[in-house]
Amino acid sequence: MDGGVGSFGAGRSGSTMDPITFAKQPQTILRVLSWIFSLVVFASIVNEGYVNIGSERLHCVFNKNADACNYGVFVGLVGLLACSFFFLLDYKFSAISSVKDRKKAVMLEIGFSGFWTFLYFVSFCFLANQWSRTTADELPLNQGADAARAAIAFSFFSIITWAGLTVRAVQKYLLGTDMTLFTTEHLDGGAPTQPYPSNSPGGETAETTETYQSPPFTENNAAPTYQVPIY
Repeated sequence: MDGGVGSFGAGRSGSTMDPITFAKQPQTILRVLSWIFSLVVFASIVNEGYVNIGSERLHCVFNKNADACNYGVFVGLVGLLACSFFFLLDYKFSAISSVKDRKKAVMLEIGFSGFWTFLYFVSFCFLANQWSRTTADELPLNQGADAARAAIAFSFFSIITWAGLTVRAVQKYLLGTDMTLFTTEHLDGGAPTQPYPSNSPGGETAETTETYQSPPFTENNAAPTYQVPIY
C-alpha cells in the first residue's frame, strides 16, 4: 500500500491498493471464506433442501418446516451479497478522501458484521434443532440429508468468519485517524487550501511604507571658521 499509514488503518488519502497485498490481508481472507460459506448455505437449501414425499408438493427437509428453509436461504443470500459489497468497499477504502466517510464505512461494517454473526448463530441453532426432529420416515433414502448437514455445518463456520470480520472492523475503528495527515478541509472531503499568500497577478499584496530618519547625532551644519587674530 502506497503512501504510508493513514486513517482507520488504510493508506493516505488517494493512495492506491496493491492487489497482492490486499489479497494477503486477514480481512480479505475472512471475507472470501464468508462469501464461500454463505454460498454453500444458500445453494444447499435451494438445490436439495426441498423434497416431495408421495406428492407433488415440496417439503423442507428440516422437519417439514418451511420457515427453517426460508430463513437459511435468506441469511445465506444476503450474506453472499453483503460479502461482495464489503469486498469492493475494502478495495476502494484507501481512495476515500473524507475521514468522516471512512468512519461511517467502518461503523457500517461493524454493525452489519456483528448483526450477521448473530443471525448465523440463530441459523445454526434453528437448523440443527429442526434437523434433530426430522425422522427417517420423512426423508426416504436420505433425500436431502447431505444438503441439510452442509447447511448446518457451514452456518457454524460462518459464525466464526463473521465474528472475525467484526473483530477486524473494531480494530480498524480503534486505530482512529492520524489527524496530521489531513487538514480541516479533508474532514469534509474538500481539497486543502493554500496556507500561504497567493502570488497570482490578481491577488492583492499589502504594501508597507517605512519612514527613514537620519541617524542620530549627525548634523549637516558647516564646520565653524576661525580668523587669525592680528596683533
